[in-house]
Amino acid sequence: PAEIFDVQTNVPLLHQVVVAQLAAARQGTHKTKTRAEVSGAGRKPFKQKGTGRARQGGGRPPIHRHGGTSHGPTPRSYAQKLSVGEKKNALKAALSRRVQEERLLVVEALDVESHRTKDLKAAVEGLGISGKALFVATSGNDNFERASRNVGEWKLVDPLAVNVYDVMSHGTVVVSKDALSRVVETLGGK
Repeated sequence: PAEIFDVQTNVPLLHQVVVAQLAAARQGTHKTKTRAEVSGAGRKPFKQKGTGRARQGGGRPPIHRHGGTSHGPTPRSYAQKLSVGEKKNALKAALSRRVQEERLLVVEALDVESHRTKDLKAAVEGLGISGKALFVATSGNDNFERASRNVGEWKLVDPLAVNVYDVMSHGTVVVSKDALSRVVETLGGK
């Protein structure tokens, strides 16, 4: 349908969605200990006055060796908020761009008789595909999944898991007919 595969490319929206997707993939588990959490006594190392040295309240402030870290990282989520409409519109724009570049192929089915990578590579090269490729097919395709697993430039995804980053980062998108109908249904097409 034209409302999905003939949409004007909105580059700022594509950028926003890709950045949000990569940000959400970050773990955000970084952590350093503050002066309150680092191990060590809070005893005053020497008396306040009369020694000629600078006053010290303990051995674990950030200024000291083995002291805590001031303003260090704490665990947090990097996720950015995007509406469902923004995500869908960005995916429509990405798929439309692949159609305009003639790098979206629709095949009858992604079925292979053998689970050998060599056989699948020969079949894919017969389609004229080289380099990075995104294959979209419904689950239950064990031979294709096993054969494509050994090629780092290929990625096999379910129709419900298609996202903007994968479409934009892979040169060619190969979709089976039933997967295409699921993608169209998800994006609100007829």
